[in-house]
Amino acid sequence: MTAQFELTDDQRAVRAMAEAFAQDRVAPHALDWDRRRHFPADVIRATGPLGFGGLYVADDVGGSALGRLDAVLVFEALSKACPAFASFISIHNMASWMIDRFGDDEQRRRLLPPLTSMELLASYCLTEPGSGSDAAALKTRAVRAGDVYVLNGTKQFISGAGDSDLYVTMVRTGEDGPKGISTLVVPKDAPGLSFGAIENKMGWHMQSTRQVIFEDCRVPVRNRLAGEGAGFGIAMAGLDGGRLNIAACSLGGAQSALDKALAYAGERKAFGRTIDQFQALQFRLADMETELQAARIFLYGAAAKLDARASDASTWSAMAKRFVTDTGFRVANEALQVFGGYGYLHDYGIEKLVRDLRVHQILEGTNEIMRVIVARHLIGR
Repeated sequence: MTAQFELTDDQRAVRAMAEAFAQDRVAPHALDWDRRRHFPADVIRATGPLGFGGLYVADDVGGSALGRLDAVLVFEALSKACPAFASFISIHNMASWMIDRFGDDEQRRRLLPPLTSMELLASYCLTEPGSGSDAAALKTRAVRAGDVYVLNGTKQFISGAGDSDLYVTMVRTGEDGPKGISTLVVPKDAPGLSFGAIENKMGWHMQSTRQVIFEDCRVPVRNRLAGEGAGFGIAMAGLDGGRLNIAACSLGGAQSALDKALAYAGERKAFGRTIDQFQALQFRLADMETELQAARIFLYGAAAKLDARASDASTWSAMAKRFVTDTGFRVANEALQVFGGYGYLHDYGIEKLVRDLRVHQILEGTNEIMRVIVARHLIGR
């Protein structure tokens, strides 16, 4: 930890609480959940009393009213036990924050208390089968009919689909392009809402990923956040924090991989001594530690920018997301190499970390799109 980001006593306490919960309730079961593709709804809901259901949601609706750096510390700590678990909590928080930030007082008081308590779980629906990086090209259409919108379309790769209770959804209410997009909060029991088959993914096995399908799905107009046409701005604002959160999940997962590699290297013997006595391996471990510390300082700096509402906070969020998730995957993969053949076995927990962290370079905006954001800032500046 550098002096620039010396944590306060409150931040240390929040981090310690998250680490204790993760080690007690998540770590002992993470491999089993992964193997069985089990969604541990009860354990996820147990984070509610800790304040993790609305980390940066205002406290008048049950949120914890913490900053983005505080949230990064929580997600880093949780993901040391299981990045997939921490990532779902991140998505729930992003959806809850959108309601808090852009909802009116009635919406906030109606929707947020059960979300911040984790009585209800939330997912975020932006990506579609034909629009990923080009989010403004989304096709899901919402046509107003009196006091409801009638939705038709499909969302793709939705984490928690079928398990979550509310879906913060980007829909097209107007013209093509970003100005025609609005945001609706869709309850799971909305008529016309259904879900596709559970995707057979490389990683993130403990949370389901499915299509969210709208077929003449009827959603009350009162569930629209802000005005018609405000949705693309809401989506982009939410992604700044989401990118920091997913980077934090990479950081925590990679730290766990390094910790496991260090312990293994101190026990495994070859040629008459433990393998941590070989300089080639020492250099590898030293590089892994250096890269993780650099990623940590970068991430904390980006979170501080977002807390301060700096003019370049979005660019820093993109840079941090790209750098930290690339670093996290690389370190986890190096840790697997330290284990040799044992790293390829499920029971050692390393191959799960590699599988889980790979998708962090894709979601919340691919790392190629992060480079586009940074390049546009540089050229525009």
